[in-house]
Amino acid sequence: MEDDSSEPELASAELPPERIEQPKATSKKKAKKANPKLAKRDVSQYVNKQRTLVFASRGITHRDRHFMGDLRDMLPHSKKDVKFDAKAKLFLVNEVAEMKNCNNCIFLEARKGKDLYMWMSKTPDGPSVKFLVENLHTMSELKLTGNCLKGSRPILFFDKTFDTTPAYRLLKEMMTQILGSPKGHPKVKPFIDHQFSFFIADNRIWFRNYQLVRTESSSGGKHVDALIEIGPRFVLNPIRIFAGSFGGKCIYSNSNYKPPRRGLQGKQEKQMNVRARRKQLKKRKRHKEENFVGEDELDNVF
Repeated sequence: MEDDSSEPELASAELPPERIEQPKATSKKKAKKANPKLAKRDVSQYVNKQRTLVFASRGITHRDRHFMGDLRDMLPHSKKDVKFDAKAKLFLVNEVAEMKNCNNCIFLEARKGKDLYMWMSKTPDGPSVKFLVENLHTMSELKLTGNCLKGSRPILFFDKTFDTTPAYRLLKEMMTQILGSPKGHPKVKPFIDHQFSFFIADNRIWFRNYQLVRTESSSGGKHVDALIEIGPRFVLNPIRIFAGSFGGKCIYSNSNYKPPRRGLQGKQEKQMNVRARRKQLKKRKRHKEENFVGEDELDNVF
């Protein structure tokens, strides 16, 4: 006889569905740890996340507006925003850059409708530098023969003078991070066909944009890289470098900088003209008093 005391074994198929243990889904992080090939970083990924905000204050001229458009075309990793109103509160630019998710900023500040100042800043902690833009020529003015692919990455070339002083080394590093297009950016194309050149002369930074063209040399069959200018052209006269973003402690001041005196010269010329006119009137009045003949007796005859 069979023993009824032995309990029957239940198969897993007979268990209710809520009691059946489901296999846990492995996460992506565990899968990467298991597979060392997936753990390796892809070089083509967007790792150096540099985003530059390019905008200006109110009161800029048409040439300054075209220049701002040229900067945005040259920097595919740039973002735009409306014109900034509060000139006296430049620290608010950091909040605008934070809302745009940008860690770099190029701010064009116009004064008196003639002078253009450029701020380059690493938001929100700094440092920042203030330039006076001189000898500005936009792409539409120059009409040069050079051309490059829009969105391509540039080569940044700096003069040897940038390695002489700590201030120039700091400017070189800031320009490399702000103006250099990062690899892997969604709007950056994986081509290098132009070059940003920075030269120092007369205590100023001269900017040129060249196209890289490979041509065959006349002597042999070797390929030679030629430079054809694209534009724009401008000169940056450094004024001060601040430890913070749009403010803070001044860590460098250019002793060779001379502010534009156009407004003062105009006032002085007006004052000189007024003084010359007053002197002429006084001289005329004195001449009449000295050469006074008197009344003519025949004036009342007829």
